[in-house]
Amino acid sequence: MRINGGVYSDAVPNHCVLSVPWRGPNADRLLTVSVLLNVVRATVLSWDPDWAVAMSTAYERRFREPHSAPFALGWITYLSNRLGRVPPLPAPVHIEPVEDRGTLIVLTSQRFTAANPEHVALARRVRELMTGAGLMPPIAP
Repeated sequence: MRINGGVYSDAVPNHCVLSVPWRGPNADRLLTVSVLLNVVRATVLSWDPDWAVAMSTAYERRFREPHSAPFALGWITYLSNRLGRVPPLPAPVHIEPVEDRGTLIVLTSQRFTAANPEHVALARRVRELMTGAGLMPPIAP
């Protein structure tokens, strides 16, 4: 887990990034919506980041994001209320509050993979909506 907590600077964003095993028995156990939601929620309640993400390394490598907060939209993304309000998002995206702190965004209840074109298309669409709402910086062409 990479944590830059309590940092409020344009140069170093206040965030948490969770990396988990992507194959093998631990991956099968960890890479579920219920487990990752609990991990991200616990991270948010413990560290109070501006954003946190649980994402596929393959997706991150394939679709590079700007190095600014929040830098990426993952399978599960948390955005603090300090950044703004999450707009309505298309199905099957699920959003839920984390107390009075912010919002968890779950792209799909299925295991998110960069190899699934439907997952990629959904992530790109949600990314566009988040950019339009001023919650994420635009991606340079």
